Amino acid sequence: MQKSQQVSIGIILAVIGVVLFSAKAVMVKMAYKYQISSEHLLLFRMSFSLPIYFAIAVFSKTNNPEKIKKSDYIWILFFGFVGYYLASYFDFLGLQYIKAGLERIILFIYPTLVLLISRIFLKQKISKRQLVAIGITYVGVIITFWQELQLDTPNIHLGVFLIFLSALTYAIYLVGSGWLIPKFGVVVFTSYAMIVSSFCIIIQYLLFDRGDVTSYPGEVYVLGIFMAFFATVVPSYLISAAISRLGASNVAIIGSLGPVSTILLAFFILDENLSILQILGATIVIFGIYFTTEKAKSS
Repeated sequence: MQKSQQVSIGIILAVIGVVLFSAKAVMVKMAYKYQISSEHLLLFRMSFSLPIYFAIAVFSKTNNPEKIKKSDYIWILFFGFVGYYLASYFDFLGLQYIKAGLERIILFIYPTLVLLISRIFLKQKISKRQLVAIGITYVGVIITFWQELQLDTPNIHLGVFLIFLSALTYAIYLVGSGWLIPKFGVVVFTSYAMIVSSFCIIIQYLLFDRGDVTSYPGEVYVLGIFMAFFATVVPSYLISAAISRLGASNVAIIGSLGPVSTILLAFFILDENLSILQILGATIVIFGIYFTTEKAKSS
């Protein structure tokens, strides 16, 4: 019974975390109205997040300090660099060459990548139910964004490759989370990894940009703060807590809810259109996630 409760809590945390992360896309669209660059928006998101992560890291304790090796801190540096830095950066670069609909379809192959990486490096078995659930959610995501596909754009192959790299690096981060969270604890691991990601983005700005970031309208900074707290800090801890209860593979499958929630939030907040085809695709995605979580509860 207790395990079932832990699984249920994990599912709730994962769903809320995914929905909050997907709210980032809506805030980005709102911020783009003020002619801000993707790099500066990413800089605001992580810079405003950094003090919170740092404060939480200072006052947090690890789960099993005696089991932590020096090499584990090196792995945190690696996963922090690969996860929220490289994954975000590749995503922003890829969106310069392909449409958002195609980007979302490619990006959400990461559940399969999580399963494959876990199988190859951690020797974790892939259940038939997980494979079926991934198949269902992929069909749903493709149906949802089918109308947005535009395959005759220039440099489409480069864009597809960059988005694939984004999916791969995020999958690597999720697998690393499942491995290191038991050692450091949810709060400490997430704080350390996100601090690394934040510093990477700040260093990139100082080395390659150095453009003026003080002359944007006040609304941009407000959106940056909201994005930092509600679409970065809070969901990052929720997703890590969900991984500690469900494992990276199941959380990755639940992550397929992300593009669906983005569409729904855009419909309610940005007054974007919502077609019958999108509703059908969203329903299929939700069924695929339900298919996974019901098995997790009963096991």
